[in-house]
Amino acid sequence: MTNPTAADSGEALLAGLDPEQRAVATALHGPVCVLAGAGTGKTRAITHRIAYAVAQGAFPANQVLAVTFTARAAGEMRGRLRMLGAGTVQARTFHAAALRQLQYFWPHTVGGPPPQLIDTKLPLISEAVAACRMRADRTELRDLASEIEWAKATQSTPDDYPAAAAKAGRLPPREPAETARVYAAYEAAKRDRGMIDFEDVLLLTIGVLETRPDIADRVRDQYRHFVVDEYQDVNPLQQRLLDCWLGKRDSVCVVGDASQTIYSFTGATPEYLLGFPDRYPDATVVRLVRDYRSTPQVVALANALLSEAPTDTLAQRRTARARVELVAQRPPGPAVEYEEYSDETVEAEGVAKWIRQLIDAGTRPAGIAVLFRINAQSEAYEQALADLGVPYVVRGIERFFDRPEVRQAKTLLQGAAVAAVGAEAEPLPSAVRAVLSSTGSWSLTPPTGSGRSREAWESLAALAALSDEYASAHPEAGLPEFVRELDARAAVQHAPVVDGVTLASLHSAKGLEWDAVLLVGLTEGLLPISYAETPDQVEEERRLLYVGVTRARERLRLSWALARSPGGRASRRPSRFLDALREAQEARSGGPGGSVVRGRGSGAGRGGEETKRSRRSGPVRCRVCGRALIEAVERKLGRCADCPSDLDEALFERLREWRSARAKEQSLPAYCVFTDATLTAIAESRPADRAALAGIPGVGATKLDRYAEEVLTLLGASEGTADEDGASVDGAHEDGADDAEDVAELF
Repeated sequence: MTNPTAADSGEALLAGLDPEQRAVATALHGPVCVLAGAGTGKTRAITHRIAYAVAQGAFPANQVLAVTFTARAAGEMRGRLRMLGAGTVQARTFHAAALRQLQYFWPHTVGGPPPQLIDTKLPLISEAVAACRMRADRTELRDLASEIEWAKATQSTPDDYPAAAAKAGRLPPREPAETARVYAAYEAAKRDRGMIDFEDVLLLTIGVLETRPDIADRVRDQYRHFVVDEYQDVNPLQQRLLDCWLGKRDSVCVVGDASQTIYSFTGATPEYLLGFPDRYPDATVVRLVRDYRSTPQVVALANALLSEAPTDTLAQRRTARARVELVAQRPPGPAVEYEEYSDETVEAEGVAKWIRQLIDAGTRPAGIAVLFRINAQSEAYEQALADLGVPYVVRGIERFFDRPEVRQAKTLLQGAAVAAVGAEAEPLPSAVRAVLSSTGSWSLTPPTGSGRSREAWESLAALAALSDEYASAHPEAGLPEFVRELDARAAVQHAPVVDGVTLASLHSAKGLEWDAVLLVGLTEGLLPISYAETPDQVEEERRLLYVGVTRARERLRLSWALARSPGGRASRRPSRFLDALREAQEARSGGPGGSVVRGRGSGAGRGGEETKRSRRSGPVRCRVCGRALIEAVERKLGRCADCPSDLDEALFERLREWRSARAKEQSLPAYCVFTDATLTAIAESRPADRAALAGIPGVGATKLDRYAEEVLTLLGASEGTADEDGASVDGAHEDGADDAEDVAELF
């Protein structure tokens, strides 16, 4: 019989949880999978689950191990557990938990003290490069370190690496064979010195548990119940360790959101989260959908962004079925704002002025964030905020003028400026580029792929662009004047600040939130980034933007610039994701205050014109059975997935052929013209005029203006071509895939 005191304590722990969070907290037995959308209180749910289990006597506190990915997240979890009366529960990162076990069992398995753990790979990688008779600067050493970390996380040996890298589409800093040689030399250098790195901590712990059943039994006797946070970020090495901890047991609760998978370049994969119900067919699956962080306007935008993801492949449909459609819990807030600028400098100035207005109206600087795709973008915003006296902090990266490549370039420019005194002057941009080229980190064309080499190139490219801008404003200026300008900028930007606006990359913003978020530089080539070439890579860029959107509690502003430098050619295009966002919003139902502000600001700080969007009121209902439609794909189709379809197959194929041709002409993915779900809805409803076509979800004002005449012409040509017997053809595609599968049962 349950102890009354424990029952009362347990009920108190459940008080205040919403129905889905309560379902998580009370699912104490067997495997549990929690699909937790952004802002839905996942940490609250899992910490209450642990505390409730301890209070009820279901889990002894010392037999629970909660693991996550960052020391900050583990610390937050421990703090919450203490407040809930479960302070003795262990909450650690994967590496911290493994290191603790390795240090304890090493004397019993190998003998003597455990190997020394290195803080950084760079010295040994530098030694390995030299042993391979190669040269590499500090930037390339960092990229090699990242590549070796990926190889070890995916359990690829030096011999396996070239094939594994090719299969994964990696773009290593050196030729794969050379990278493999450095990897092997690095491993040898570690062994010679009796040292291990963080990946070795996991590998050695796994080795002990897999080869010593007696020790594995002791660990499994100690920890019988597991909770894994951010499960979408697990890599193969971490999953293997988790399997060792579990043995044949299934008392594990995993929590994650495949829509926030943004670290695949490190080896992280959502496959373990997506495949959890396949691995554990009796698993309890709970979706946390109530968003307590953001206003309905922000939530609608986040949902729209994910609903536009393609579903052409089995893997994409599988991901879509695991998607969490958020339901906003906060009152309506300000409209989401869009702003277009003539160039990056004007964009930064406009952003800074908007922030200044927010602060003057009472918003604390610490409640505001500017988020960008690559670190090199920060300099313009650092300068613009400094010019207006707005305090700021740069998160997760060095300040622009503190970066090694920028410091090196400044030193070389100072030397060149001294040498240039009395010599015949050459144009400032040419002189600056000549100096930057001598660093070995910059050339006229960017390096392929991502990584530290690309970031260094972008930083130096920002200096080159700054020289263009400075020369335009000061035609007589040479290197000495430009160096003084750099010194002045650096001095202003290094002013100490405490309560400041956050400047951060989208990757480093994960897990954080602010009252106001500004997403900047949203152009093709930056988001999605230019080296995102495969469909999977482009979709990770979409998820990165989703993470940025869902950081905003109240205000959200998206902006982009048509040129890089003042007076430059307006050759940039807004991100492909923006069209999908705005047009998807037009097709969705919205609450009060759901209008979107759009602007085309050629000057700094010009406000956009506010335009009220026409929106449907109330739920979208199935045109066949009348049921309210919940899933995004169902709403696009205008019917339930299992309701009869009257699709004209021949018309659908003609629409697909037309879409392919138009996408090719515009150099866009096909789904940016119309998604399969929208084409299916068009082929099923066969709208007779422009107004009827506009009523189909996914056909927004922009697409209506661009494509209506062609689509209606195709529809007119199809009159009288339907099957004589009127039989329905249920959305057949060339590859046999149907978008309606998106609303099939979970996974």
